[in-house]
Amino acid sequence: MKRNSLIVMMLVFLLVPVFVVTFTSCAGKAVKKEVGLSDEEKARLEAERLAKEKAAAEEAAKRKQAEALAKQAAAAKDAFLNKHVYFDFDQYSIRPEAEVVLQTKADYLSENGKIKVEVQGHCDERGTDAYNMALGDRRAKSAVNFLENLGVDPSRMTAVSYGESKPLDPGRNEAAYAKNRRAQFVIMGQ
Repeated sequence: MKRNSLIVMMLVFLLVPVFVVTFTSCAGKAVKKEVGLSDEEKARLEAERLAKEKAAAEEAAKRKQAEALAKQAAAAKDAFLNKHVYFDFDQYSIRPEAEVVLQTKADYLSENGKIKVEVQGHCDERGTDAYNMALGDRRAKSAVNFLENLGVDPSRMTAVSYGESKPLDPGRNEAAYAKNRRAQFVIMGQ
């Protein structure tokens, strides 16, 4: 019996501090009353959050659209500058495939009404310098006249001949010569 009393006393000594800590720690603290938001405040906060999300999404869409338009404008300008009008040997008449290129250039110029261009006439190296300068001039003027017939204001275009002095391809074969017989467009100002 002494033994049972001893066990009970030990349990009391061990369990009493646990109970004391548990109950006094809760009793010493004031229980905070949770303050909730009214339904109106919740609705207002949700509306503000949704409005911010919508504004951010609209701003992102505007940025994306502006980037797409900038890329499109850059591609159109690149095509305008880098697609040339090619001519047959010793000719300055506009070929059918060149008409498509010139129509694209006319469209670009109509969309960019303040741009002024220099239309450069070029030749391959065959022929005299004087002959090639005259042929380059006729090629440039042929392109300008075609664009004028499509409605481009002639005051926005200047025809210049470079003859054989600025080849695209320095080779001395028919493939190189074909690249060099061209009218090339350069933007001069707005």
